[in-house]
Amino acid sequence: MNTVRPKILVVDDTHANLVAMRRLLADCGAELLEASSGNQALAMCLDHEFALILLDVNMPDMDGFEVASLLGESGQLHETPIIFVTAAYADDIHRLKGYRFGAVDYIAKPVNDAILQSKVRVFLELYEARAQLRATLAQLSERNRQLGIEIAERERVEAQIRHQATHDMLTGLPNRVLFHDRLRTAMQRAPRHGIAFALVLLDIDGFKGINDDHGHPAGDALLRAIAGRLHTALRANDTVARLGGDEFALILEDVADASGLLHRCQELGGELAAPYPLEGRRGPFIAQVSASQGIALGGGDGRSDEDLIQAADRALYKAKEDGKNRCVMAP
Repeated sequence: MNTVRPKILVVDDTHANLVAMRRLLADCGAELLEASSGNQALAMCLDHEFALILLDVNMPDMDGFEVASLLGESGQLHETPIIFVTAAYADDIHRLKGYRFGAVDYIAKPVNDAILQSKVRVFLELYEARAQLRATLAQLSERNRQLGIEIAERERVEAQIRHQATHDMLTGLPNRVLFHDRLRTAMQRAPRHGIAFALVLLDIDGFKGINDDHGHPAGDALLRAIAGRLHTALRANDTVARLGGDEFALILEDVADASGLLHRCQELGGELAAPYPLEGRRGPFIAQVSASQGIALGGGDGRSDEDLIQAADRALYKAKEDGKNRCVMAP
């Protein structure tokens, strides 16, 4: 409910007429403000919002037509209803002129109190209805704003959940679920376009010793550092995933030949073997690890994704068996 009383502006250059209007509208429920000239009325309209203006037409200096015209030119005031109150200009020509200048009605002098009160009541009800409509629209706008925030937050949470479902919590790399999806996509694409790719399974040699000797936080920091080096070393269309523990998987796209692929994996092993400055349970230390890699070349040979994984896994086992820190290509 609107608790602020609406305001009515009565404009008349005759004091007796203002007193009479004050008496007639004493019980209308609105706050009455008075102006004795057009200029004063315009100034008051800039400071107040009026539900209705009762405007005398025949005033010196600036008559009611001029006042109505100037009010109509203001974007802030042009919707304020104006009722002309006049003893003169009651003919149709002047009435039409008043309507053109923005009047919504005429009341003749001497004023009939029943007519005045009835018309004022109608415009006060209209004003109250508009005020309620504005309040409702404001509430709807605020609710829409809140819904927008809620929807954005829901989308953020859903995106976060989707990301957590497909990414490793420790390193932020794709997890086993997303890895299998990327591998199937690579295998589906290779036969159509004749583009070979490679699957590389990679284990970190010496990780368990770092984890045991310096604590799990140091081991976690090492895994994050390794993930960072792998991510930096690969191209944008390649995939690096963490399968668990110190096991990583790489999907290398657009592989031209086996010898170039092997050289690339050896370079990657060299980057992973570079020292890692870390913080352990006994203070700062330098970690030194290496990587064993099993490589399987993918393409349109009809093998399934599981066949390819098993081939790379056998090659990885051979790399470890032969002394670790090396790359082995599956036959």
